[in-house]
Amino acid sequence: MPDDALGLGLDLPPVAQPTAPAAPTPSAPATAPANTGGAAYRVLARKYRPQTFAELIGQDAMVQTLGNAIKRDRLAHAFLMTGVRGVGKTSTARLIAKALNCIGADGQGGPTIDPCGMCEPCVAIAEGRHIDVIEMDAASHTGVDDVREIIEAVRYSAVSARYKIYIIDEVHMLSKNAFNALLKTLEEPPGHVKFLFATTEVNKVPITVLSRCQRFDLKRISTAKLADHFADIAAKEHVKAEVEALTLVAQAAEGSVRDGLSILDQAIAHADMEGDGKVTAAQVRDMLGLSDRGAIRRLFGLILAGDAQGMLAEARSQYNLGVEPLAMFAGLLSEVHRLTLAKVGAPRDGALDADAAALVEEHADRLSFPVLHRLWQLLLKGQEEVARASVPLDAADMSLLRVIHA
Repeated sequence: MPDDALGLGLDLPPVAQPTAPAAPTPSAPATAPANTGGAAYRVLARKYRPQTFAELIGQDAMVQTLGNAIKRDRLAHAFLMTGVRGVGKTSTARLIAKALNCIGADGQGGPTIDPCGMCEPCVAIAEGRHIDVIEMDAASHTGVDDVREIIEAVRYSAVSARYKIYIIDEVHMLSKNAFNALLKTLEEPPGHVKFLFATTEVNKVPITVLSRCQRFDLKRISTAKLADHFADIAAKEHVKAEVEALTLVAQAAEGSVRDGLSILDQAIAHADMEGDGKVTAAQVRDMLGLSDRGAIRRLFGLILAGDAQGMLAEARSQYNLGVEPLAMFAGLLSEVHRLTLAKVGAPRDGALDADAAALVEEHADRLSFPVLHRLWQLLLKGQEEVARASVPLDAADMSLLRVIHA
C-alpha cells in the first residue's frame, strides 16, 4: 500500500498476501479408459486384398504378359484394366505401381513382377501414401479442370520414385472434354509417367483413349477357384466352414472376389450367433434366401411326375420356410440348365454329391432335348410373370400348374 494512503489515516483493511497453491493430495492414479475393442475391424475384402501378383487369383494370362513386358523392358505408357466389379482392377493397378517402383530390400533392385513388399516404395504404395503414386476417382473428378491439373503435373519428374504413376478409377466417368484434354498427354507422356486406368464399363471409354492404352480384360473367377480361395481365408480366420456353404457363397458371388468376401464376412457373423461358429450350408441358404437344392429337386420331380397336388404342397412348404417364389423359379431354371448340360456330356458339377449327381444323370437320360427346351421356356415365362405379379405365390402356383399340364 502507498505511504501517502497511510498518512491520511484511512482505516484500510490489510492487503491479503498471495498464498502458494496447496500441495495436491495424493490420490489414486487416473484410470485409463477401457479398451473397447482395440484396432478397428477390417472387413475380409480389405484385409485380404492381394499384395503380390501371386495372390491375384484367376488372372494368369495378364500376370504373364506383364512379367514378360517387365523382363524385356517393353512397358507401355498406359494400361487399362476392365472387368466386372470385384475381380481386382484397382488392386492390379496398385500391384503394377509397386512392380515398377520396387527397389528391392537392398535398395538396388529394378522393376520386377515380384515386388519385395519391404522397401519404402512398396510399403508406401501399399498404404496409399506414396507421393508419386496419385490415385484419382473419376466419379468425383469428372471435369476438364481436374485433367488439366494432371497435364500440368506430368511435366515434373517423380520426387522419390522411379516412375510417377496416375491411377484413375472408374475412368469412364470422365466427361467428353476431359477425355479430349487428356488425349495428347496420354499418347506422348514423358518417360517418367505411367497411366493406369480401371473401369467396369469399357464401352463408355472413347475409342481414341482405348487405342492409346494396353488393355487387360480381367476375367470372372470360377466358382471352384472362389470356393478354394474362401476355404483358405476361412482357415486363416480360424473359422470352420462346410464345403457346400463355401460353394454357395462362391456361386452367389458371381465371379467377384470382393462380393464373395463380403458374403463370407456376413456368413461368419451369422454363424457366430448359432454358438459353435461353424458356417453351414443351411445358414448360408437362410441368409441369402436360397432354396435348398434337395427341395428344388423334390419339386422338380413332382413336376415331371405330373403330381399337381404334391407340387402345390411342396411349393407352399418352401414359401412357408421363407423361400421367395422368384428364388424357387431360379432354382428350377438352374436345375433344367444342369440337366441340359449333363445331357450334352458337359463335366459334372463339382458341387453335387453322389446321390444328387445320380439323380441328375437319371433325369437327363429320361428327358429329350425338346422337352428340356420346352421346360426352360415355360419356367422362364413363369419367372417373368411372378416378378410382375402383385401376389407372387399365386402366380407361381398357376405357372407351375401350366408347366405340369403343358
